[in-house]
Amino acid sequence: MQFALNKHKNDLLFVPLGGAGEIGMNFNLYHYQGKWLIVDCGSGFAEDYFPGVDILIPDISYIMKHKKNVLGIILTHSHEDHIGAVQYLWEDIGCPIYTTPFTQAFLNEKLRDNSVDFPNDIVVLQEQGKIELGPFRIEMMPLSHSIPEMQALVIKTDLGNVFHTGDWKFDPKPVIGNVNDENLLAQYGKEGVLAVVGDSTNVFYEDYSGSEHKLKESLIKLILSCKNMVVVTTFASNVGRLEALFEAASKSERKVALLGRSLKRIVVAARKSGYLQYIPEIIDEKDIGNCQRSKIMLISTGCQGEPLAAMTKIASGTHSKVKMKAGDNVIFSSKIIPGNEKKIYRVFNKLVKLGVNVLTEKDHFVHVSGHPGKAELKKLYKLLKPNILVPVHGEHIHMHEHAKIGKSLGIEHSVEVENGIVLKLAPGKPEKIAKVESGELGVYGNYFLKPDSSVMKVRRKLRNDGIVMATIVVSRNHQLVVDPIIATPGYLDDVEDMHLIYHMQDEVRIIVEEQFMRKKQKVKTMLSDLQKIVKSKIKSILKQEVGKIPTIQIIIRLI
Repeated sequence: MQFALNKHKNDLLFVPLGGAGEIGMNFNLYHYQGKWLIVDCGSGFAEDYFPGVDILIPDISYIMKHKKNVLGIILTHSHEDHIGAVQYLWEDIGCPIYTTPFTQAFLNEKLRDNSVDFPNDIVVLQEQGKIELGPFRIEMMPLSHSIPEMQALVIKTDLGNVFHTGDWKFDPKPVIGNVNDENLLAQYGKEGVLAVVGDSTNVFYEDYSGSEHKLKESLIKLILSCKNMVVVTTFASNVGRLEALFEAASKSERKVALLGRSLKRIVVAARKSGYLQYIPEIIDEKDIGNCQRSKIMLISTGCQGEPLAAMTKIASGTHSKVKMKAGDNVIFSSKIIPGNEKKIYRVFNKLVKLGVNVLTEKDHFVHVSGHPGKAELKKLYKLLKPNILVPVHGEHIHMHEHAKIGKSLGIEHSVEVENGIVLKLAPGKPEKIAKVESGELGVYGNYFLKPDSSVMKVRRKLRNDGIVMATIVVSRNHQLVVDPIIATPGYLDDVEDMHLIYHMQDEVRIIVEEQFMRKKQKVKTMLSDLQKIVKSKIKSILKQEVGKIPTIQIIIRLI
C-alpha cells in the first residue's frame, strides 16, 4: 500500500532509509509540516551477494519523490558510513549540505580525488552551531568519537525535541576533541527530550568502551618493543588513532609512510583544519625501500580486508612498494565489522604464512571502540530522560539489545525499526504507520545495481556455476561457416573435459544441419527456433553428464 503522506503533513516522522538493521549506509529522514530533513548520507561495504561491487549506498527512491520539500542534509561527522554516499547521491537530491569545518575539508578532498564536480553548496557550521531550516531548529552538540567534530543533533520542533546521537562515546581523556559536556546533556534532559535516535554498534560491550588516551600509551609501548618493520592498519578516518600512531613513531624514531589514498586525504583535511600539527617525518611510498626496516612505520588502509586496499595487496605480495619479510610486524588497530570476518582472516593467514607477527585486538590492547558500551548508553539516558528510544546504527540483534536497555531504564517507549519504516514520533504515542521503498544499491563504476537486478542475478549464477557459451556462425545460404564453438569458463576444464565439449559440438552441428534441411522459414524465425533447440540440447547433456546446470548462452552469427 502506498504511504499517504498528505494525511500526516503535521506529524513528526522519522524514516530511516539506511543504517537500521545494518552497520553502515546511515541515511535518516525527519519530516514535519510537509518538510524533510536528511541526517547523514553514508555508504557501506558490499558482501558476497554483490559480486564485483565494493561499495553499497542506500536506495533513496522514496525521498526523491519529495525532493522539492527537502530542506538540507546535515552530516554529523566524516566517517564513510555517514558521508560516503554524498558523491553518488547529492547531485540527484540537490539540496544544501550543513556540517563542520573538518567534515567540509575532508569531503572536499574526497570529492576532488574522485573528480566530482561539486558546487559550493556546503554550508559550514562551527561546533555547537545552530540553524533553523523550516519547522526544524537544529542545535549541534559535540560528543567524543574517534574523529574530530562529531556532532550530535538536537532537532527541535513544536511537537518535541529529538536527540540524534550520531556516533559517540564517553571518553574521559580523548586524544582529539574535548570531554563530553554532561551539564549540557542534563540541561537538554530538563528541557525535555521526546526521543533519542541512537547508536547501537557496541551495545554488547558491558562496560565503558575505553579511552583513546590509554590506547595511545599501549600502542607506543607495543611499537617501541617491535623489531624490524612495523605496519599498522586502522580505519583511515580515525584521526585520534593517527595522532597516537604519529606520536608512537616519533618516540620509536621511525619515519612514517602512508599507504592508501583515503589516509593521505584524511591527513590533509585534518592538518588544514588545525589537527595533526606535530607529526614525524612522512616519506613517499617510493622511498620505503631506501629506509632501514627497523626505522620505518607504515600506516595502511585495509583493516577490514578490502580487496583493493593497501593491506590486502601487502599480504598478497602484490603491493608495488612494500614487501614483507619474516619477523616484520603488522598491527590491526581496529575491530572486525560483522560480515568482514572471512576477508580479514584471509589477510591474517597470508601474513602468518610469510612469517609476519600479526597483532590484533584478540591478543593485544590495540583498539578501543568509538561507540558506547552499555554503561555509556545508560549514563546518557539518565541525563537525557527521553520518552522514546529508537535504536539505529546496528544490525537487528544490536538494536534489539539496545531497546531492552531502554526498557530496563524505564523509558516509556523503545521502538525497533528497520529501513523504510515510517515512525510517527508525535503527536500521540509513537506508531509505525507505513513502510516505504528502501534497500541498497551496489556502486559499479557509474552504475547503481539493485541486488535483484538481472545483472546481479547473472553474476551470482556465473560465480557459483560458471557459464557455457555456444557460438554458431552460419551463412545466408544456410551453411555452417565453421564448427560450433563451445566455451565453458568456470564450468568445465578445457583439457580434462574436452571429450564432453566435443560431444556438445557434434550435437549442435547435427541440430543446425537438421534445422536447415527443413522447409524454408523466415530467417528470423529459423534462428530463434535454432537458439531454443540448441540451448535445450546442451542443457540436457550437461544435466546428464555433470548434474549441475550453469548459465547457458547461445550466440548465432549470420554472415
